[in-house]
Parts: sequence; C-alpha cells; structure tokens
Amino acid sequence: MSTDPLLQPYQLKHLTLKNRLMITSHEPAYPEDGMPKARYRAYHAERARAGVALTMTAGSASVSRDSPPVFNNILAWKDEVVGWMRELADECHEHGCAVMIQLTHLGRRTRWDKADWLPVVSAGHEREPAHRAFPKAAEDWDIARLIEDYAAAAERMAAAGLDGIEIQAYGHLMDQFWSPLTNALAPPWGGPSLDDRLRFTMETLRAIRRRVGEDFLVGVRYTGDEDLPGGLTKADGLEISRRLKDSGLVDFLNVVRGHIDTDAGLTDVIPVQGMASAPHLDFAGEIRAATQFPTFHAAKIQDVATARHAIASGKLDMVGMTRAHVADPHIVAKILRGEEDRIRPCVGANYCLDRIYQGGMALCLHNPSTGRELEQPHEIERTDAPRRVTVIGAGPAGLEAARVASARGHAVTVHEAAPRPGGQIRLTALTERRREMLNLIQWRMDECERQGVAFRFNSFADAETALADAPDAVIVATGGLPHVDVLGEGNDLVVSAWDILSGDAAPGRNVLIYDDAGDYPALQAAEKLAAAGAKVEIVGRDRAIVPEVMAMSLTPSLRLLQALDVTFTPAWRLDAVRRDGNGLTAVLGSDYGPTRRERQVDQVVVNHGTRPLDELYFELRPGSSNLGEVDYEALIARRPQTVARNPEGAYQLFRIGDAVSARNTHAAIYDALRLARTL
Repeated sequence: MSTDPLLQPYQLKHLTLKNRLMITSHEPAYPEDGMPKARYRAYHAERARAGVALTMTAGSASVSRDSPPVFNNILAWKDEVVGWMRELADECHEHGCAVMIQLTHLGRRTRWDKADWLPVVSAGHEREPAHRAFPKAAEDWDIARLIEDYAAAAERMAAAGLDGIEIQAYGHLMDQFWSPLTNALAPPWGGPSLDDRLRFTMETLRAIRRRVGEDFLVGVRYTGDEDLPGGLTKADGLEISRRLKDSGLVDFLNVVRGHIDTDAGLTDVIPVQGMASAPHLDFAGEIRAATQFPTFHAAKIQDVATARHAIASGKLDMVGMTRAHVADPHIVAKILRGEEDRIRPCVGANYCLDRIYQGGMALCLHNPSTGRELEQPHEIERTDAPRRVTVIGAGPAGLEAARVASARGHAVTVHEAAPRPGGQIRLTALTERRREMLNLIQWRMDECERQGVAFRFNSFADAETALADAPDAVIVATGGLPHVDVLGEGNDLVVSAWDILSGDAAPGRNVLIYDDAGDYPALQAAEKLAAAGAKVEIVGRDRAIVPEVMAMSLTPSLRLLQALDVTFTPAWRLDAVRRDGNGLTAVLGSDYGPTRRERQVDQVVVNHGTRPLDELYFELRPGSSNLGEVDYEALIARRPQTVARNPEGAYQLFRIGDAVSARNTHAAIYDALRLARTL
C-alpha cells in the first residue's frame, strides 16, 4: 500500500474513489450537435485509462432551451444525450474511473441571439458584462419550468449510468438568485433574506432528489465569496456552505472564490500564467474546516507537490488538477510508476480555456494531442525502420520534432546556433510573468536527452553541417526573424519589439508601439518600456486591442499596463516615420477613411510578426528526394511521407513552425508532432 496521500482511496457516500485526484468540470467544447460523441469520449477515456479517480464532464451542460450554449456545451435537455453519456460513462468505468457531469442554466451568462433566440432569463435585469445580454427577470412560471428542467436533466444522467451530478452555482443562474447584485426579485424568491434567495436552489435540489433518489450523488460547485462590493461575502459563503450541508440534499461541496462576469474576474477565479498558483486553496480549506463535509477544489493547482499538500494538510478531500490533465493526461500513471519528473507540466498559457471563450475547442499550447486523441494519440508509436534524422533548430518546433522522432526509434541529431535551446520561447520568457514558458522547453530537453538525442549547440548549420551525418531526413526548424519593413517611409527609423525585449535597443522616453501582429511581443515590449519610465502608446489597425492574445491571458498584462499608464489606440495604422529634430514624427492613417494623425515621439517600435529564416531550407532543397514537398493527406492521416520528386535525392527535407510562416507556439509544436510521427 502506498503512503502517498494522493493515492489513498476516498469514500464518498457509497462510492469508493480509488485516489484523491480528479478532473473538475470544464467544457472543452468538443460536442457535436450538442452531444458528447467520439472526440469527447476519447478525451475523458484517455485520462480515465491513466488512473484519475473521478472525471467531471462538461463545464456546465445546459438543462434548458433558454440556456443556449456559448461554449459549445452539452445539451442535457435533450433525451438523446442519455445514450452518448452512457457510452462515455461505460468506457471510463472500465478503467475504474467515476464519472459525473455538471448541470446548469446559464441565466444571464449567454446571449439571446443564440440557438432559438429565446429571451435570456435571470433573477433580475442586470446584464453580465462579458456576454452583454440584458435578461428578463424570471416569472413564477419560469421558475417552475426551470426547476423541472434541472430535475429532468439529472434524471437523464442517472439513466445514463453516471455516478452523480454537480450543480453549477458561480456566475450562472443558480447563484444569480443568491447574490444581492443580481437578484431583484421580491420574496419568496428574492429580497434581503438569504432564505428567499436560496429558495430556488433548495427547491431544485429537492426536485432532483425526487427524480434520482438517495444513491445518486449530488454536489454543488459554488462561489464561497464573490469578492465584489455588495456581493456575497466570505461570511455569506460560509453560511451557504453550512446550509447546503445541513439540507441533507447534497453529498459534496466544490468551492471556488470570486466572480466570472468579467474577463478579469474570471481570470482571478481561474488564474493564468504569471499569476499565483493555488490562490484559493486555503479558502477552500476554511470551508472544509467549517463544515466538516466532503470538499473539492481546483484553481491553478498545476503540480503534484501542491496537490499532495492539499490532501495531506486536510484542506481538501479531492483535489482537481484540471488544466494539468489537459497538458498531461497521464499524471496518475506517472505517479504510480515513480516518474513524476516526466509529467508534462502545465505552463499556464491558458490556450485551452481562452480558445473556448472565443468559440473554439480546447487545445493545449504544450500538448497538441489533447482534444485530438483520435487523430494524434498521446503515445508515440515505434517504427520498424529506424532512420537518421537531423533537426536544425532547438526551439519548440525543433525540440518536439526531435522528441517524437527519437521516441519512434530514430537516431536524432539537433543543431542549434545559440548556446542554449528555446528559440523565441527564451525571448518571451524574459518577461517575468511569462517565465513559466521555459518549462515547455525544459520538458522537451529532458525527454530528448532521456531518449538519446544528440545536441550540437553553437552550431550555425550550413548545408555541409546539416548533411554531415548522412541523414535520411532533415527537418528545418530555424524559426523566423522580426519583420519591420512595413512603412511607406522611415523603415530605417524603427526598431522591433524583439530589439526592446532582448536589450539590443535602449528604451526611449516617449514611445509609440505599432502592433500589427496583435500578439505578445507588443505587450511585453510595452511592459519593459513603461517599467523603465517611458510614456507608451500602443497603436494597432485592428478594431480590438492585441487580438491574438485572448481574454484571460490578456488580463495580467492589461492590469500592469494600465497601472503604468500605457495608452491603447485601436483602428489606426502607422504609415510613415520621419526625422523631426532630435525626435520622430509618426504619421497615422486609417483603413476607414483618409483621416490622418501625427505623434511626436523619440522611438517607434514595430511588431509585425516574423518572416521565415529559410535560407538553409532552400539551399538543401535541390538535393532532397521530395524537394521539400509535404503530402498533406498523408500528414493528416498519419501515413508515411513518400513523396519522391527527385530520383537523385539523398534525403527527405521538411520545414516546420515559423520557418514556414509566422504562427504560434501550438502550431509549431503541432507541425512537428504530425510530421515526425510519419517519418
């Protein structure tokens, strides 16, 4: 028997959970037609197979038609969901993993112009800033209907063979009744009395119990403190916790802290890169201590040591490592094998959740197999025909190509011009709040070294160097260099965002940043400049600021830059820069008309992405058998690359990542994974 606190079983009523690790409810936005079909099932089954004790599906499956999903949620109000959820539960149960689902009505946290165009309903008329819909205040017939919808959805989940459900009560309809900020109803459903504001919840739980009985587990995930002036306080949260326990209607509490009605509020509830780890763990521990009731919690608990502490210290009964399992579904298996050092770390980039809130499906910046379990399995298959593979460049794309190729059994050599690996990641990690990105590099280096990859640093590879080991395949992952030649006049007067970050250009005092890529370098350059005392304005031609940095990830930067008095000016284009005495005149134009503006500054910084560093690729191309061509159909289907355009060619040649075109880190890693596993 292991003495590891995380590996101890936990008895939740009649259900024995085999360890203390769980995946809390989250919506990866994988449903098809509102149903959790093959992709959704494969995602949860992968983590169940690896040993997690409980997987909580759905970041709030919708119980009613007038709760239209804005994150491609599961439609729990449809009878057909039963069959799909049964398949998911059965497959997870085969691996000893319990399965629950989170049910909700979104209330005001949706839009009226989705799905059936029904009015948004809440306990009052206050709109949620994030989704901007003004709700109708629920009438008595709405309340009766909604209680019935919750109960019917719970009954469907019991019929599907799930172990239980969790009611969502933070930022959604349930706690919109709880909070004085959102409940404008009169008694018995609103008013100053907490009893009345909790009535909808208690009536709903009673209706659910009548449908599912006592042996089906029911819990609530809720805010124990809204952390908003006039909202639910910590004292309110403790009282609500006690009342939920004393009701006899619930079997566990899953507590969070904060509010999610704004991007900033959501980010405090679910912290991202550069923010403190496990910021609400002690608070959850206070709830458990006060109630002596089964308590679950998750919020940036991204490493095993913190999770172990949460259980060992008695703060939690079950600990959620949800985004950590997005990055590495095999956490429990690696703990059991004594391979904690091989766990792929969550770097907090939040590519998973940010994509959902922009209408995409959850993907991991670090692990391109997540969400693609069917197309790109997590386990790398061995080859029956080992080859010699040379990789040029040790950025994220090159390191992933080396990792995957060596895992397949190929002999891999990597050439890197710099003295250390990392490429652009090392540059972006110069900013303190993005330091976690280095873990993305370090994990791949550790895996490559474990698998015997040969590294040649300070090796600026030319064609002769690249071919010195007589490779069967060469993968060019040389990345790109900043492109600033974007003006009609004055290109020689500007510097790149990279120049500022690297220190190659000294900070000015009055600086205009032209952000025509909309990504991190502009933000990071602004941080460095403003911290050095510069007056900074970020100008961009997009109608939104920094559009490639999504909502939650943008929050820490905006907080810092607003505190440093940085100005954002969207919908303007930088057309020219001219000398003006000891300073510069920046001429702004517009895509919307002929209006022009001028700025008097002493430094102009341009962020316009990169252009491929591709000279070596084109130098090698004539001697390759495929002339650099990629068979896209084979790439997508995981079939070998067999293109042969040059009978005299001695090797296959490919390029990946920014050596092809400027994209993002996920794209570079995904390029490498797909290509290397077809060699």
